[in-house]
Amino acid sequence: MTDRLTDAGPSRSEAASADQPQLKRTLGGFQVFAISFAFISVAVGVFATYGEVLQTSGPVGIWLWVLAAVGQTLVALVVAQFAARIALSGSSYQWASRLANPKVGWFFGWLSFWYLAIAVVTMANAMASQAVMPLLGMDADEGMARILTLVILVVQAALVIASTRLFGLITSAAVAVELGIIAVLVVGLLIVLAVTGGGDAATLVSRGTSITDPNYFAIGGGLTAGALMGLTTLVGFDSAANLAEEAKNPFRTVPRAIVGSVIAASVAGLVFLIVLTVSIKDVDAVTADPSPVAAIIRGQLGPVWERILLGGIAFAFFGAGMVVMAACSRQVFAMARDGRFPAARLMSRVNPVTRTPVAATVLIVVIGVVLMIALPGDALIQLIVGGTLLPALMYGGIVVLYLVVRGKLEKKAGGFSLGRFELPVTVVALVWVALVLVVLVTPPDAFVPSLVVLGLLLAGAVYFAWLMIFRRRVLESESDGGSAVEAVE
Repeated sequence: MTDRLTDAGPSRSEAASADQPQLKRTLGGFQVFAISFAFISVAVGVFATYGEVLQTSGPVGIWLWVLAAVGQTLVALVVAQFAARIALSGSSYQWASRLANPKVGWFFGWLSFWYLAIAVVTMANAMASQAVMPLLGMDADEGMARILTLVILVVQAALVIASTRLFGLITSAAVAVELGIIAVLVVGLLIVLAVTGGGDAATLVSRGTSITDPNYFAIGGGLTAGALMGLTTLVGFDSAANLAEEAKNPFRTVPRAIVGSVIAASVAGLVFLIVLTVSIKDVDAVTADPSPVAAIIRGQLGPVWERILLGGIAFAFFGAGMVVMAACSRQVFAMARDGRFPAARLMSRVNPVTRTPVAATVLIVVIGVVLMIALPGDALIQLIVGGTLLPALMYGGIVVLYLVVRGKLEKKAGGFSLGRFELPVTVVALVWVALVLVVLVTPPDAFVPSLVVLGLLLAGAVYFAWLMIFRRRVLESESDGGSAVEAVE
């Protein structure tokens, strides 16, 4: 006896579904949690952005993590309300298409696709510059970092295409390694500080080199820019929803993964940041170092432990990147399956052997090549800002959507629900997202990434217009989806 993914009737391609390969339900509860947690990836986020925090707001900027954690948890609670009711690849794209209309859903899908695609490249570039190059003893070099970024993307794509089960195993292992690294670093640094007395709690409230910044407290100034670490790291919790069609018992496991992962990441990240910051011996020297976290580890634990831990961090980066790549390829697949993505026929194909969307995965590598060639200056900071602005726009849209359609959502017995706190949580989440958008677009470094995001939105508008003129039917009616997915047992 089986049930379909939703309560809807047969899809428009039901008859053909028996002849096409199916996505397969292979991801258990922990693996679904691991996917969300690996996407958030505390160690990855801190390694990638800690230097930016030191340079803009100083060590005291780490406390902005708490504010980001509270705000993003509110957003995660709203996202989980949707995930508990609609379990199809594409998350917000599917939710908006079915509860508002396909035209609104398309814009959610377009935002989500580019957010995920840029995040994949961001993680690969951060892995190259912040973990691999220091691990190999290489000097900071933007050109080499970009070459390594492309190599990493190709290897990740090959593994994501090979098998969903393999991808799940690597992801779970990466999460275990990341948690182990955070634990070892926290405990190891605390022991060293206790023995040597080398820690300084005063660093937690120090402005560091930003003490001379006259615009520190202004909108878009140093303190505001310091919020980037939390806003960059505590995103992607909705990635579990993007693989809902490959999850067992998705209506239960996916919402738990979304909320649980952002809470776990928030707590682990705060502890990690406090211990890391107290361990700084020379604030000016660490701030000037191209890989400040590695410099702190080297200064307190020595070069041997630095290399061991950097190796683990590199693996954590790699696993997190695979999660984002898989989620992005499923986003492309979901839109292409409905005829709403460029080259839809090609992008919606699922390989009969691997049961994975090959062309949709390769597309992400192609985007990585374009970005590494086209972006000027320091690619990492531009990718981080642009990759944070897109999810902020998307999360804001999800919250607004929930306020509009919450009356249409049926309560599922035993399913996730905010109950009487639903409306206040959603309203506060909306205020939070509006604040985040102001924080992200006001710093000077946000100009180029904001232009890139604007260009992507304009390109989307052009393609949407093309669909409305030449393929209007795909935006007029909603496919139930899931015809190329194994049924829920």
